[in-house]
Amino acid sequence: MQLRHVRTLLAPQDGTARVTCMAWSTSSARFAVCTADRVVLLYDEQGERRDKFSTKPADAKYGRKSYVVKGMAFSPDSTKLAIGQTDNIVYVYRIGEEWGDKKVICNKFIQTSAVTCLLWPAENVIVFGLAEGKVRLANTKNNKSSTIYGTDSYVVSLTSNVSGKGILSGHADGTIVRFFFDDEGSGESQGKLAVHPCPPYALAWASSSIVAAGCDKKIVAYGKEGSVIQTFDYSRDSSEKEFTTATTSPSGQSIVIGSYDRLRVLNWSPRRSAWEEGKPKEIAHLYTITALAWKRDGSRICAGTLCGGVEQFDCCLRRTIYKNKFEMTYVGPSQVIVKNLSTGTRVVLKSQYGYEIDEVKILGKDRYLVAHTSDTLLLGDVSSNKLSEVAWQGSGGNEKFFFDNENVCMIFNAGELTLVEYGSNDILGSVRTEFVNPHLVSVRINERQQRGVDENKRLAYLVDIKTIATVDLVGGYNAGTISHDSKIDWLELNETGHKLLFRDKKMRLQLYDIESNTKTTILNYCSHVQWVPGSDVVVAQNRSSLCIWYNIDAPERVTMFPLKGDIVGLERSDGKTEVIVSEGVTTVSYTLDEGLIEFGTAIDDGDYHRATAFLETLEMSTETEAMWKTLSRLALEARQLHIAERCFAALGNMAKARFLHETNAIADQAAQEHGGDGTDHYLVRARLAMLDKNYKLAEMIFLEQNATEEAMDMYQELHMWDECIVVAKAKFCVSPSRDTPMLEKLRRWLLPVAAGYPAGEKAGEVQRDRANYLAAISLYLRAGLPAKAARLAMNRDELLTNGDVIDRISTALIRGELYEQAGDLFEKVGNPRKALECYGKGSAFLKAVELARLAFPAEVVKLEEAWGDHLVQQKQLDAAINHYIEARCSIKAIEAALGARQWKKAIYILDLQDKQTAAKYYLKIAQHYAALQEYQVAEELYIKGGQTKDAIDMYTQAGLWEQAHKLALKCMSQEDVTVLYITQAQEMERQGKYKEAERLYITVNEPDLAITMYKKCKMYDEMVCLVAKYHKDLLGDTHLYLGKELEAEGRLQEAEYHYLEAKDWKTTVNMYRVNDMWEEAYRVAKAHGGANSHKHVAYLWAKSLGGEAAVKLLSKFGLLEMAIDHATDSGVFEFAFELARLSMKQKMPDIHLKYAMFLEDEGKFEEAEGEFIKAGKPKEAVLMFVHNQNWDAAQRVAEAHDPDSVADVLVGQAQFAFEQREFQKAEAFLLRAQRPELAIKYYKEAGMWSEALRICKEYMPSRLGELQEECGREAGKKGSSGTEGLLEQAREWEQAGEYARAVDCYLKVRDPSNSVLVEKCLLKAAELATKFLDQSRSMEVTQTVAPQLVAMKKYSMAAELYLNLDLIQEAIDAFIEGEEWSKAKHMAKEFDPRYEYVDQRYKEYLKKQGKVDSLVGIDVMAALDIYAKQEQWEKCLEVAAKQSYEVLHKYIALYATHLIWEGSWDKALRLYVHHGAPANSQNFNIYKRLFVEMVNASGMNCAEAYSSWAELRDMLLSLCENLVKSSEANTPAHEEFERMLLISHYCATRSAAQGLKQLDTMAAQLSISLLRHTDLLPADKAFYEAGIAAKAVSWENMAFVFLNRFLDLSDAIEEGNLDSLDHSDFQRTDIPFEVPLPAHQHVSEEQREEVRDWVLTMSMDQRLEQVLPQDERNTYEASLVAAGTGVHSLPCVLTGYPVLRNKIELRPGREVKKDAWYKFMMAVKTSHSPAGQDVIEFLRRWCGGLPSTSFSFQ
Repeated sequence: MQLRHVRTLLAPQDGTARVTCMAWSTSSARFAVCTADRVVLLYDEQGERRDKFSTKPADAKYGRKSYVVKGMAFSPDSTKLAIGQTDNIVYVYRIGEEWGDKKVICNKFIQTSAVTCLLWPAENVIVFGLAEGKVRLANTKNNKSSTIYGTDSYVVSLTSNVSGKGILSGHADGTIVRFFFDDEGSGESQGKLAVHPCPPYALAWASSSIVAAGCDKKIVAYGKEGSVIQTFDYSRDSSEKEFTTATTSPSGQSIVIGSYDRLRVLNWSPRRSAWEEGKPKEIAHLYTITALAWKRDGSRICAGTLCGGVEQFDCCLRRTIYKNKFEMTYVGPSQVIVKNLSTGTRVVLKSQYGYEIDEVKILGKDRYLVAHTSDTLLLGDVSSNKLSEVAWQGSGGNEKFFFDNENVCMIFNAGELTLVEYGSNDILGSVRTEFVNPHLVSVRINERQQRGVDENKRLAYLVDIKTIATVDLVGGYNAGTISHDSKIDWLELNETGHKLLFRDKKMRLQLYDIESNTKTTILNYCSHVQWVPGSDVVVAQNRSSLCIWYNIDAPERVTMFPLKGDIVGLERSDGKTEVIVSEGVTTVSYTLDEGLIEFGTAIDDGDYHRATAFLETLEMSTETEAMWKTLSRLALEARQLHIAERCFAALGNMAKARFLHETNAIADQAAQEHGGDGTDHYLVRARLAMLDKNYKLAEMIFLEQNATEEAMDMYQELHMWDECIVVAKAKFCVSPSRDTPMLEKLRRWLLPVAAGYPAGEKAGEVQRDRANYLAAISLYLRAGLPAKAARLAMNRDELLTNGDVIDRISTALIRGELYEQAGDLFEKVGNPRKALECYGKGSAFLKAVELARLAFPAEVVKLEEAWGDHLVQQKQLDAAINHYIEARCSIKAIEAALGARQWKKAIYILDLQDKQTAAKYYLKIAQHYAALQEYQVAEELYIKGGQTKDAIDMYTQAGLWEQAHKLALKCMSQEDVTVLYITQAQEMERQGKYKEAERLYITVNEPDLAITMYKKCKMYDEMVCLVAKYHKDLLGDTHLYLGKELEAEGRLQEAEYHYLEAKDWKTTVNMYRVNDMWEEAYRVAKAHGGANSHKHVAYLWAKSLGGEAAVKLLSKFGLLEMAIDHATDSGVFEFAFELARLSMKQKMPDIHLKYAMFLEDEGKFEEAEGEFIKAGKPKEAVLMFVHNQNWDAAQRVAEAHDPDSVADVLVGQAQFAFEQREFQKAEAFLLRAQRPELAIKYYKEAGMWSEALRICKEYMPSRLGELQEECGREAGKKGSSGTEGLLEQAREWEQAGEYARAVDCYLKVRDPSNSVLVEKCLLKAAELATKFLDQSRSMEVTQTVAPQLVAMKKYSMAAELYLNLDLIQEAIDAFIEGEEWSKAKHMAKEFDPRYEYVDQRYKEYLKKQGKVDSLVGIDVMAALDIYAKQEQWEKCLEVAAKQSYEVLHKYIALYATHLIWEGSWDKALRLYVHHGAPANSQNFNIYKRLFVEMVNASGMNCAEAYSSWAELRDMLLSLCENLVKSSEANTPAHEEFERMLLISHYCATRSAAQGLKQLDTMAAQLSISLLRHTDLLPADKAFYEAGIAAKAVSWENMAFVFLNRFLDLSDAIEEGNLDSLDHSDFQRTDIPFEVPLPAHQHVSEEQREEVRDWVLTMSMDQRLEQVLPQDERNTYEASLVAAGTGVHSLPCVLTGYPVLRNKIELRPGREVKKDAWYKFMMAVKTSHSPAGQDVIEFLRRWCGGLPSTSFSFQ
């Protein structure tokens, strides 16, 4: 065990302020400290001070300082606090259960001497020691104290053992005395145990030995009988002081001993059986430890000191996190604290025998604890805090634990079932069984209190698969064994353990009464059963019925309700009991009658009056009747006769009610006469025996009282004549073998009497015995016994012939409904018809059928059916099946088979029926097999019955999601499946079945919903698993989100896990920082951060502590110097100064320096000055002031602290003066500073060379020559500022005849501000070079000067210079550069034969400048290209038109291409319409593109589109006419354009026809005719238009075929291929199959949906034929090719249909139907349609003329 400092609860004072005593409460929720001021401080479990109160002296007159508190202890219930004082008194304060409750003294015990120490080991028992040597006991119950034992020596210490049953006292003479309240069977001695060498102020009683220590600096361990077993000697350790106090851990396996500045730890080693010293906890400046207190759960220890401080330490062996939900703190080898991180609740798991605890597991939905030691097993219930430890030999961890029962843990190991009751340390019971399913074992532990029964613990389990055994766990004996004929799959005892419900594999529900050993089948089919908690009411489900037994003692009385779904549970709370039923996706609750349930409770409590009062409030029903019967039986058993009378009255049993009323009257009279309740009177007892039909007992009671007459009266009243005679014989003391006259007289008297009663049977038998048969028959008939009379008659032939006798007997039999006997009689006398009728009425069908086969064969079938009906009424459904089959009643046979649960037979019969009849029965059988979990068979039956949805529901409810999903996909859409599963999953989620809900979500690929579910339920582990599986990219974000959520909830350790999983250790560290958990922050940073991250955390930690604590912490980590540097660099100077002042004073100057720099940056110069001086850096202060131009301050500091810096100040001032252009002032400062070289430098930089030369000449003459040369060089480099010098120098060179140097000087002149001067210098340089320098140098100068002149736009001068040197080309280029084209041309003509060179450059210039109009006169084609490039198309075409036809159409083609790319194909079309369409092959693609754009355009199928179609048609006509005249005639291209012309003509004609109502049919024919050209037209659009046109003129067959084809094409476009098209409708037509797939849909989605709806509607019309109409050729009427002969007909130019007869030939190859022609001409004439007239005009051009008609359009 290690001690780790947690916090300081009470800060120490400067002087002595001894903490005299401390105590933890038993509940560990409170901690008390008594200070030197005699004030008790109360802290909570977390160490926060919550309360305080002052103690009182025994006598107020002596004052508050007259005593010292020497001992303090909490009561076992933690509500009281005992305080022992040196003023001879012990006070007990009631401190209450809540913080702030009023503190009241509830006990005080006055003593004869000072109290020195105190314990409170048990309830009402306080033990304390006195200065006079006595150890006394104070009883808080009677407020008295007594002496336990006495010695002559001062009691210095007092301690108890771990259990609190024994105490030890240490005395000033070294004596250690032991006393037991209960030695717990250890046999250890009492009295003086040992003598320690010094007073044992530190005394501790551990589980294995006693440890004592004192001022001799030795720790001695004593054995159980006082022998020394171990010694730790520190007497030679100079650092060790005397031992002052000791305390034992709650487990007794560790001891902490306090001394000066140190806590020593001893840990018991079970393996070595010896104490081992742990690492001591040394704390400097802690001083002497005066008090120790160990928290009762072992997790904390507190130490009080001489200076009044209280420090809290964490003490544990190790700490682990379990499943991110629980924290396990091992505070000792045998003790573990388990803390729930989410709720904060804690459980202390401890081995009572001190064994070392291995790994602790938390099982059973995180509620139950399981841990092993070497010889025991520890179990615990976290919610109830019940813990158990039982002897257990290790089995290698092969045990299986079941936690289904809240009171007991079931452990299965190697074929043995062991039961351990939580809170008990003994095994409840063990049995051998191989069946450990929780549904096959039932345990009841005191779940309902019963009268006269203190302990009721019962077990029911399976011995084998067909045998149940019940065990009384209290007595340890077998209470009974139940054998069954089938395998058992579920069982459960009721709460009292007297009744057992079990179910077998055939789904039959059985009830077994353990007390009476009776077994009853209460339900033939049961899918769910459950006892209602707190009662003996049973709830079960029988297929579609809810069955409730409110009184299980009457199992035949059952209340049933119909239900649709399946029972999923039962809830009982707030006086209401509800059965929860799942009906698919909804949950419904059925409320039970709480009153009926209450009745059972009253019965169990034996309160029959309350039960009666309750039943009287209810209406009579089957359940109420059963309860009245139960109450009557119990009341009779308890001899509560008035209640029994009331019960029988309520039941309507007036005979018993009257009988009990008379009995109660007798009992009441006897009670008045003799006392008591009268039930012991012999008449009452006899009458009760009679009521119970125990007549012999009643007779015995009468005869005991010599009441023979009353016994005889009883028998006579009951018509028991023989018994009456026997009693009479006894009365008259007659031998049973002979009669006396008196008896014979009695018999003669009784015989006629007996004949008049129903018991006249006896008289009849007497006559029969005397062969007087007619008299016997008469007596039998009078007594109402016709059956006996019939048997007698049938046995005597002479009576069979007596018709009167037979009629009397048969009449009596029929009247008595003894039809079978009547039938036998009729059959015997030869009357088969009457016999058959009687057999039928008496349901004697076997005899009836046998008789019918002989006498009436035609009635056998009818009898078989009636026999089956009768068997069904008698619930003998098995037997009825075959009779129905014999009667050929299949439906009844099926229903009987279902009722009899003969499923296979039912299926066999159903398979022979038609589907419609069998469907509903398949459903019932499927439900049965589903209940048996034979899902495959059930699925087949559901499908046969057409109920696939039910099969899906079956699989869903069974949790077989894969099968359900597979089946659902077969019969439902994916969307419906998804909705179904999500709905079901949400229902599972509401029921808390999260795993099942997850599986459903995953099955339909909705993991996000599952993740959201777990997030909502805060099941973060499952949520993270799903995210990791389905959204790996979001896993980090998820961990971050969970970390933030858990941090907000205060679950920091769980939050840490998620932050670290997200690789975000910084957030983890920050979280712990915010919560002031620096140790955790440091741990995380060190484990997961970078190399220096933990150092940074340590720095922040130290900063939060401050002072010496920070120094200690940083020194501990070796980071002190680094922290100082970091604080300084971070600007935290106060902290840096504090650390350096306390630990590293040598760092102070550095900190002052950095602080000064910081202040300087902040602009706080005066403060910075002081810090620079403190740092010993005055020069830095000087430089600071210089930098900020505070010259006075700089001068002051320099003169006061750093004289060497005065010159620097002067230099700084001079530099500033130069910047301000105060040259004289600056010069003076520098000369004062004796720095003339700087003055020269500054003058040079300012360009003041004269001043620089002056200073140099005066103060540094040695450098004068060098400066002058430099001055000359600078003058040459400068521009205008050095110009004058250069000009002067140049003139001097010129005058001196040094023309080369003069030229160089002139060329060096550069002055952008004076271009005239520069120009003159350049010309001067060129002039001098030409005149005075050689040819090469002159050429060089000219080539230098001329480009500069050109750059200055002096083109003529430059050209002149070039000409002077015969550089003609360069001269021309100069003129060209200056755009002086005439001069350039003139010079070229005069000096250079390459005149075209200038023209070429001129063209390029015009192109570049865009001067196209000027270019036209020079290069027309170039100008046209520029027009085209600039998109000046009108100008381009205007100019091109003036050139040639070919040129014009070249640019028309370019323009058309441009328009097409811009989407303005209509403008391109009009371009060719206007200019004509030449037969150039280069233009073919343009023409085709125009055609394609036109036919693909939307909105072109209308009358308004005529002009567009006409333009395309006319353009194509022009093209085809040109092709005929060209070399392209009759080529494939020509043929293709002819087809395009035809198509354009059809489309134009259709638009014209659409504008005339009378031509609707012609428009439709043209749309249909266009279908043969779908290789050139978009197929989907063509079929759509044809279908809509056909539909408009009511050609529904064609419309259906075409629109159906359109939908197929639309689907093919979506799929991207035409492979799935069916061409069967277009076989033997000229409509092409191989057409290009359109790139996109040409018809809108809305129009497609309208077509789909129409096609679907028409497909249901039986009158519609999906065929194309045919003509006389037996060919599709619009086809040009005859199907049978292959003959090709010409198309009509107006309709497109084939011309078969009545034709007009317009020209060879072009014909028109006569009727179509006349119809069109008439429509045009009557309407004056411009479009129609244009069509006719086109036909005239196209066909070369028209047939003569009498029509005129004028």
